[in-house]
This record gives sequence, structure tokens and C-alpha cells, in this order.
Amino acid sequence: MKRVVSRIEDDQSSVPSVQRPKRLSFFGFLGRYPIFLLAFGPPIFRPNEGVDITKGQIDIWSFMQVGLLFAVAARAILRLVLVRSFHIPKQVRSILIWALGLSILYFSSAIYSPSHFASASYALLYLLSWVCVAEFIANVYWKPPNWIECLFHLRSISLYLLAIVLLTLAVKPALVLIVVEGAGIRLLGNAVAPTALICSMIAIISAYAFLYSLEHKLYSIIFFLVGLAGNLSTQVRGSEIALMVCLLILISGRGRISRRSVYLLITGFVASILMFLIILGTVGGERIWNVFNRGQDSAGISSASGRTEVWAFVLQYCMTHPWGMGYVAGFRIIFRQYFSLSSAQTLSNLGTAHNTFMDALAGAGWLGLMFYLVILIKTLKLGGAVANIKTNMKSTIDSTLIHGVRCSYVLLIYCMVFGLDDTDFSAPLRAAFYYLYIIIAIILGASARMIATYRPQHTLRPNDSLWGVETEFKDII
Repeated sequence: MKRVVSRIEDDQSSVPSVQRPKRLSFFGFLGRYPIFLLAFGPPIFRPNEGVDITKGQIDIWSFMQVGLLFAVAARAILRLVLVRSFHIPKQVRSILIWALGLSILYFSSAIYSPSHFASASYALLYLLSWVCVAEFIANVYWKPPNWIECLFHLRSISLYLLAIVLLTLAVKPALVLIVVEGAGIRLLGNAVAPTALICSMIAIISAYAFLYSLEHKLYSIIFFLVGLAGNLSTQVRGSEIALMVCLLILISGRGRISRRSVYLLITGFVASILMFLIILGTVGGERIWNVFNRGQDSAGISSASGRTEVWAFVLQYCMTHPWGMGYVAGFRIIFRQYFSLSSAQTLSNLGTAHNTFMDALAGAGWLGLMFYLVILIKTLKLGGAVANIKTNMKSTIDSTLIHGVRCSYVLLIYCMVFGLDDTDFSAPLRAAFYYLYIIIAIILGASARMIATYRPQHTLRPNDSLWGVETEFKDII
């Protein structure tokens, strides 16, 4: 990481010329950009969600998980050592520096963590993940991908993982299903693949492709319905809410540049209200509410299934211990030893804080949470600025880059909203974690490519709206 930040080429003559990237086959794409291999996880066929190394639990699947990351990271380090000089714009460089700082904080947390080895190990894995991101940025500087293909290949990986979940469901349902009393059966995927996440990725990418006619509309509709049905089968409220938010962003964004889309949006909204009133009158409000609240009582709903008590515990602990508990291992051990839920929820053996941001706070304290938020906010700011760019040089700009950043921007919002209800985005060795950092890598790589390519001739200026309105290039951010 330090080498990446230090190798900044100020000579603008070294900026590669604009070129139209060719499409690659699925395996050819994975070979050129192996960071996408991490999205596979890989699938883990074991009865429990994960193995807790803080308890000394390590199996063959753990070695496979760590081995995949080490293989991709080793290749990334070798390529960073041998690659020609490349330019990292200051906006992207600053995010990498903040990530390096957060990695140092996580390493430092091993000193006071109840499990020094576990915290240091996870901190190393976190740092290696950012090395893979940095190598992707360097790689696309000279060999830019078709940015829409990046998202389509990410969708393909999600579809493969969903197929594996369904095959596992047919062979051994207990590996992917969870039966919750009063809420029914949930197809969560468990350690095989996070069904809520992968189905949402399929739905969002397909919706974007449909709205902007990036593929045959029939394919987009089919994939969208598959993703939506899979998401609903999980009955994960956090994912459902996050997906709804992202779909509204996509529709409203498209509506700003297409009057027809506005008419369709208004028509669909009115039709949805009428349909809801019909269902409400036919089924009854009480039955609809029982379906929505998953059979929980009012106490369970008000406490978010006991999560609010966990979050209160994290906040209270960090008030007296502002440095936190220790990355990953600290919360798992301290929570088990010193705290039990009074609400008698099924979270007494909880291994995470069920909130990505609370988990960052528990891991490295208030400073760690600040670093984590800065990384996400700066990435959102940069991605939003690039998503607004349009140029009168339409013959030279890569339109797939703009679409790639826009869709990745929405995917990042999904991860952040879903992260309010889930912790898989905060720790390595989980597919959700790698999905988040692949999305960040796409935004940073595409942004660095655009800034480095067009700075010699043009300047950039972000627009107030999310979706492109004709602008001149001014200084970005």
C-alpha cells in the first residue's frame, strides 16, 4: 500500500490515451482482474455460518478462504512491484491513505484485544484487501475494462452463487435455510452465499441495465425478477429496505433526463397505491402487518430483535474505552463474557454487532469509526462527482465508464444502508465484505482513469444532481 501511494507519476505525458476497451470472456475477465474472484467467497459447505478463530475453530474451509485472498493479494503485490509508473490522482490517493491509516489502527487494536492473534490476523487480511483494490486501480490505468462488463460479470458471479444455493437447497436444505419461530422459513444461504446480498446485486444491476438499455430488455426483466424473488425469500428487512431505496434512486435518476420515465414513474406510483388499497381491503390490515413484522411482538420490533441493546452496549463500552475492543475479536469475546441480553432474544451468542458502523466502532474505537466513515464518504463524493460528468467530446469519452460509476454508486449506497442491519461488510473472509470493496474498487478505478485521462485537455466539475447534465470539465472535488 505504501508503495502504491508513493509511486505517483506527475508527468502528464505518461497518461495513456483514450481507448475503447474490448469485451472479455468471463474467465478472461477474471484472469485480468482477479479481485473479482474474491466475490465468490468461496462458498462454504458447513452447517454453521462461520468458524470463530477466537475459539480456536479452524477447518479446511478456513484455509480455503484465507488462501484465496492470499493468492489474489500475492499476485497484486507482484504486479505493483513490476508495473510501469502510473498516476493516482490526489482524490483517489487520499482514500488509499485513509485506508492505510485504518489498517494501522486495526493492527494497533491487537495490543489491547482479548485475542491478539485474531485481531492482528484480521487486520492483515483487511490490509491485503486494500492492496487488491490498489492493484486494480493500477491495472485499469493501462488496461481499462469495459466498465459495464465489470457490473455484468459481478452479476454473473451472483447468479452462479445463487445457483449453488439452490442446488444446496435441493441436496441439503439445512445448509442454506433457517427456520425462525413465528416468521417461517428463510433462504439466507448462510455460509454458502449471502442470498439477500447477491439477489439484491442481481436486481439492482438488472434494473439499471433496463432503464438505460444496456442489454436486451427481456434479459434485464428476467434477471430483475429472479433477484427480487430471491431477496423476498430471505425475509431480511434490512436488505428489502436497502433495495427499495436503491430502486427509487435509479428511477428518480432516470426520470431527471427522460420525460417518458417521469410519466411511467407517476403511473406506476398511482397504480401501486391503488393495488395496495385493493389488497388492504381484501386481505385486511392485521394480516399484512403480521407478514411484515415476521410474527414478532411489539417489544421485538421496538428493539430491532434485540439489536438496539447490543448497540447500546457498544456505545457505553466505547464511552469508557474510546480506543474500542479490538478488531473483530474484541467484540466477540467481550460481548460473550460480560454481557447478556435482558430481552431474551436469540442473540446471546452473537458474534457481531449487527451493524457495520457499530462493528467499526467496537473494533478500533471512535477514531476507527471516523476513518471508516471518511473512506465511505469520500468514495461517495468522488463517485457522485464523476457520475455527473458529461462532455462535449462525446467521440472520445468512454460512456461505459459513466454508467459503471453510476451503477456502482447505487450499489455502494445499498451496501451502506444494508450495513445498518448487517456486519458482514466490516470483516474479511465474508463474501459481503469483498462485494463492498469490489464496488469501491470500480468507483476508484474508473474515477482515477477519467481524471488522469482528461486532466491534460479538460477540467472536471461535479453537478448538483446525481445524473449527468451537460457540463464543462472543471476541477473535480
